[in-house]
Formats: sequence, C-alpha cells, structure tokens
Amino acid sequence: MDKIKVLETDVSVYTRQQEDYLCITDIARYKNAEGTDDLIRNWLRNRNTIEFLGIWEQLHNPDFKPVEFDGFRKSAGLNSFTLTPKQWIEKTGAIGLISKSGRYGGTFAHKDIAFEFASWISVEFKLYLIKEFQRLKNEEIESKRLEWNLQRTLSKINYRIHTDAIKEALVPPTLSKKQISVMYASEADVLNVALFGKTARQWRDENTNKTGNIRDFAALEQLVILTNLESINAVLIRQGLAQAERLAKLNEIAISQMQSLLNSQGIKRLR
Repeated sequence: MDKIKVLETDVSVYTRQQEDYLCITDIARYKNAEGTDDLIRNWLRNRNTIEFLGIWEQLHNPDFKPVEFDGFRKSAGLNSFTLTPKQWIEKTGAIGLISKSGRYGGTFAHKDIAFEFASWISVEFKLYLIKEFQRLKNEEIESKRLEWNLQRTLSKINYRIHTDAIKEALVPPTLSKKQISVMYASEADVLNVALFGKTARQWRDENTNKTGNIRDFAALEQLVILTNLESINAVLIRQGLAQAERLAKLNEIAISQMQSLLNSQGIKRLR
C-alpha cells in the first residue's frame, strides 16, 4: 500500500495482481471529509457512472454478469435507486471496485475508474491526481532499474570469486593465457547451462538480432540465482568435484531456487 499526496489530501494506492487501485474514499475526502460514503453512493446512482463501470468490466472481466448489470442500468437515475460499492461487486462480480474493511479500509477503484470518479469530484483534483500517480509509477520504475543493476553488479563481483576458484583448483600453471581463457569460458558455460539450459554460444546463435550476451537479457530472478550459483560453484570446485557432477548439482539448485523465487512476494513487488 503506497500513498500519494494530492492537494494536501493523502490518497492510498493498492496494487493487486499487478493492477493499481486508488482509494476513492480518500478522493471523496477532498470534497467532503464527513460524507465520503454518501458521495460514492451518489456517484454510483448516476446512469453515466453505471454505464461506464459496465463497459469497463466487459472489457476487462470475463466473469462480469451482464444480466445483473442491465438491471442496475435500467434503474439508474430513478429517485428510489440506491447502490453501494459492495452491492455492485457482489451482484455483478465486478473487479473494477474493491471494498476493503479494517484499518486500511475504504472503497478502492482501478485507476481508470478512480480518475473518472476524481473528474466527478473535481477536474482540478483529477489533473493533480494523475500527475502524482505518474510520479509514483516513475519512482517505481527507477527503483526496479536500480535493483536490476545491483543484482547485475553482484553477479559480476561473485564472478571474480568464481574465476579465482577456477585458477586455484582447475588451471594448471603450465597453461597458456589462451588456454586459461578457454577454461574460464568453459566454466562460465557450466553456470549458463545449469541456469539457462544453453551455452553462451548457443544463445548468440539463436539471438543474432540482439546486442549483448545471455546474462544481459536475464530476468531478475535469474540474476539472483546466478549470483548464488557462482558462489556455490566456487565451493564445489575447491571440493574437487568433476565438472559434470557440478553441473548436475547446480542445475538442481537452480530449479529449486527458481521455484522458491517465483512464489516470493518480495520478487513480485520488484517486477
């Protein structure tokens, strides 16, 4: 849960399944701090609002219930018509609105819908809201970029540990510099095959239109695991394990760690 400040009003931003929802209860507070629920219900009574919500759901929600939606649309605008966010969600199976209870509760709306509600509250507020929301998203993008660069740097640092272990345990002192470089490349591909399932040369042959190497196009999860594999391989080398045996062990570790990372909430937030 993040917060942005718009015209001295705090607005909570909630992310669910990689979609951003803004708290329209907070947005309503800008106009009437004591009557936020009434404002939201009045907005929902409007026929234009119901049609907008229905069209949005039909575009984004395959489980939306059109029959129930038609019932609300026909009644919208009548003096006797009332509708709460919870009723709309439960009756139609809507996903554009979320009703949360508790300390951080309130009515949240997908950003598309929240901006529409903000227009109904105040055009000025909507413009500032979009500006602050975009600033938040830019900060998140920058944070992810820095995190990726950090993991890339860690990978390079650990690779130095990895090559030192190769020099100590695998490279005979009589080898030429060219022979040593070939040995390093061979050991680098042990990690590549364990993690990516292919050598650096195989990747280049398959991606002739790309500039860089297999690791430059690695996902964040793969870079995290690569950092770990480099350290583990250094230990296995010092233990005297043959290359084929190390490759099998490293592949098992890569599979296990990838399964763990794919279920990690921390990694999901960094994407």
